[in-house]
Amino acid sequence: MFLTKIQPRVSETDGVGHINNTTIPVWLEAGREEIFKFFTPSLDFEDWKMVIVNLNTDYVDQIFYGREAFVSTWVQKIGNSSFILYEEIHQEGRLCVKATAAYVNFNQETQSTERIPEHIRLLLSQHLYGQSEESSK
Repeated sequence: MFLTKIQPRVSETDGVGHINNTTIPVWLEAGREEIFKFFTPSLDFEDWKMVIVNLNTDYVDQIFYGREAFVSTWVQKIGNSSFILYEEIHQEGRLCVKATAAYVNFNQETQSTERIPEHIRLLLSQHLYGQSEESSK
C-alpha cells in the first residue's frame, strides 16, 4: 500500500464548505505516483506507459478544508496488460472516498497495449489489497 498525505487547499473548497467532488480524482491520482514510476521510472511523458481506462468513485463522507487527508493506494488485480487499483481517502480517521481505477500498459509508438513486464508484475504484487501492513510500503 502507498500512503499519500494531502493538504486541502482553499481553492478546492466549494460553496458549502467541503472539498469539491471534482477535486477527488486529482487527489487519487496523486496517490499513484509511485506506481507511475514502476512503468516509467523517469516520469518522462516521452516514454509514458500507463493509460487510465476507467475510474469509479464512491463519495462516502464529506472532506473539509484545513484538515489533512490521506490517500491509500493498493493494487486490486493484475491482468495481462491491465491492472486495477483500489484507493481510499481518509480524513480524521473517517473513510470519505472509495475508488477503483483501471489502467493499461500502453505503447505510445505502436498505439497498442502491451503485456505488463514480469519485473513490474512483481512490484505490483507487493502492494496487493489485503496484504498485511508489515509487507506494505
